[in-house]
Amino acid sequence: MSAVSDADQGHIHGFGTKGYRSYVLSALLLIYILNFVDRGLLSVVAPAMKPELGISDTAFGLLTGFGFALLYTVVGIPLAQFAETRHRVWIMTVCVALWSLMTALCGLAAEITIGSVTLGAFWVLLACRVGVGIGEAGCTPPANSLIADYYPPKRRSTALGFYAMGVTLGTVLANLIGGPVTDAFGWRTAFFVVGAPGLLVALVLKLTVREPPRGYTDPPGTVRRATVRFSDGLRELASKKSFWAMAAGATIAAFCGYGISSFQSLFINRTFGLTAGEAALWINAPVGIASAVGTVATGWLAERMARRHPTAIAWLPAIGLTASVPLYVLAFSTDHLWICLIALSVAGCIKYGYLAAQYTIGQGVVSAQVRAVSTAILLFLVNLLGYGLGPLFIGALSDLLFSLQVADLGAGTLTRAACEGAARVALATDLQAICEAAHPESLQLSMLLTACLYAVGGLCFLITCRWLKADMVAR
Repeated sequence: MSAVSDADQGHIHGFGTKGYRSYVLSALLLIYILNFVDRGLLSVVAPAMKPELGISDTAFGLLTGFGFALLYTVVGIPLAQFAETRHRVWIMTVCVALWSLMTALCGLAAEITIGSVTLGAFWVLLACRVGVGIGEAGCTPPANSLIADYYPPKRRSTALGFYAMGVTLGTVLANLIGGPVTDAFGWRTAFFVVGAPGLLVALVLKLTVREPPRGYTDPPGTVRRATVRFSDGLRELASKKSFWAMAAGATIAAFCGYGISSFQSLFINRTFGLTAGEAALWINAPVGIASAVGTVATGWLAERMARRHPTAIAWLPAIGLTASVPLYVLAFSTDHLWICLIALSVAGCIKYGYLAAQYTIGQGVVSAQVRAVSTAILLFLVNLLGYGLGPLFIGALSDLLFSLQVADLGAGTLTRAACEGAARVALATDLQAICEAAHPESLQLSMLLTACLYAVGGLCFLITCRWLKADMVAR
């Protein structure tokens, strides 16, 4: 078959047979699920881990957010640039093995002494989280680039929506596995159980997934540069107003979403008295499943509507993000557990469609050779500003509100650590009563205020529609 006809076939059908494409997409989804299982486990085990380590909400926000996100984003861009010209499957294989190993090592976090220097368990855990972030930086940019070569533009939004389910399904599995294991065997064991399987998955990935020709789904005659620099991707994106509007919306949504999900188990534990395992199984897992359905449904629906409504991939998540605000307000203000569960589930289902949108738009407005760089720039913004600052913001605001509340109640010296776990039992009766009020309410108000920002993210996605049709390259 000639080169031209190969390109024609690639442009129409994508790389490989239909069955093999489905296998590769499923394998990439599995890896993305592992990505978020390992990333999200810290939030699941928080009700058991925080009292043992004696860390504040602010410090926990640093562990779950900025401590992870800083090197994740910094390393992500050079890795994405590397993936534009090198073997993407090899890059992902090494990175999956690295983040899985570092996740397992989180379970060993304890105070250590090196010479005359003593490092607390918090700093050891933070170092392990940084290692997880470095490994996970090599997942999404090369994976998105692979999907773009396996699937032609007309099938890509569904494929990317399917892949994006890894965010929510990974969160579900982190809860289904990590919660019960934490209740039964402790939070340290949960890290070992979750981290170890990734080493085997990395091996299977390398042995079974083929590296497709770069730009295989591009139309015949597409000009490709021999080398690609980061500046090439940035230059191409500079004129794409739809990309930057979408990136702003996705960053705000991530700021809210990662912050809320990081503290959700703690909120359930403090407000309703559930253990880590109970919060994981009864609340977090059902919410995650509903969110996964919403993620893939948005990509599927946008693809079906694309011919008549080419900007649907932007305005569908705009509606979902905005409509989620009153649901989150209900979830974080009700005294009834089941109302909280229903409101969180519906909110997750309608708002997480922005994940499919961010990848579809991020890939669709650039040429094939800068897709991984485009994804890395998007993730740099989403993760450094959204994931990095969202949990830290909620944690710091929660601690600030707690301090103000206890001071107003005449117990200005009362600390957050004194209100957690067994430490509360040792307090005087009047201080226990203050803890019972201020400990959950400070976090509750922090999450309520953060959830309202989803409406701003929805507005950004709506603004994206203004330029999206003209900016799209993949059609």
